Amino acid sequence: MPDSPLNPSSQEWPPPYYLPAEWEPHRGTWLTWPREDGISFPGRFPQIYQAYRRLIDCLTDHEPVFVNVNDEAMEDDARHWVEPERRRPHPVVFYRHPADEAWCRDHGPTFVRHRQTGELAIVNWDYNAWGGKYPPFDRDNAIPERIARVRGLKQFKPGIVLEGGSIDGNGRSLLLTTESCLLNPNRNPNLSHQEIENRLSAYLGVQEILWLEGPGLAGDDTDGHIDNLARFVAEDTIVISEELDPADSNYPSLRANFERLQALNRNRQRPFRIVGLPLPRPIVQENVRLPASYVNFYLANGVAVVPTFGDANDRTALRILQELLPERKVVGLDSRDVIWGAGSFHCLTQQEPR
Repeated sequence: MPDSPLNPSSQEWPPPYYLPAEWEPHRGTWLTWPREDGISFPGRFPQIYQAYRRLIDCLTDHEPVFVNVNDEAMEDDARHWVEPERRRPHPVVFYRHPADEAWCRDHGPTFVRHRQTGELAIVNWDYNAWGGKYPPFDRDNAIPERIARVRGLKQFKPGIVLEGGSIDGNGRSLLLTTESCLLNPNRNPNLSHQEIENRLSAYLGVQEILWLEGPGLAGDDTDGHIDNLARFVAEDTIVISEELDPADSNYPSLRANFERLQALNRNRQRPFRIVGLPLPRPIVQENVRLPASYVNFYLANGVAVVPTFGDANDRTALRILQELLPERKVVGLDSRDVIWGAGSFHCLTQQEPR
């Protein structure tokens, strides 16, 4: 197995592989089918299966979907939910890749592309279930290697704990992440800030890392994944979660993130555009506030899948994203059951570039 496409301490630029932007063409989307005895969605079946079917129906209008399942019985059950009486422009393909939980963004592989040849490879990060919070996670940690094997791809192991939801790139030289997650001692206690930056630059081909503080929305158990806070929608455009009510518990941290992003943008030769996306009203279930965010959208071929929450701001968020993504169909899907697991559609998906 290759150790590294580039020595992480090297200043050589550019490294041979880079992280394609999510809006670049996909071969398809990876999902992991949830198990009823998992911890993510207690008391939410069959509503979760219905949400998966709506997501898969939307995605297969635009690209294939690849689904990790534990065994034959789970595959049969998944087929029961997703295949009845629907003709799909693109297929649903099942793979016997057993997993502990459903969050494919976080345990799935990060696909990178060679700058000269276009060859794809996989970055296989270490995975410890968001800082060791939810063991066991050994089967989740094995998913990237299984996918690399079925695709016949090289894989690189940086030796760093990282979930896919903690990073977002613009397909060129910029990467967004948070200090509260990647610098958390429950991930990489033996690595310095600079060592983590060096590995991100080496394996993802990014020249500049934009660090927000985090720590994440109320109810977020990921220590502040960026995919609930700020995302690229174009090389030069970032959308950021915005709370306008100063009395809301999310207001101070989101305001601090916005100001940090503005500060990072000052004196840039090519400043990026910053666009606020409102939050929905607080969603509380069983006395727990959930981290509902429209920033947790997913970009597939020709479509943007946006979580909605039965809130007045649903329409506002969809309008803003449609204006920013004029060449895509922006589709809102109800995420009120999915958010019970403290994530949404971006957390469930992982793109495989074409």
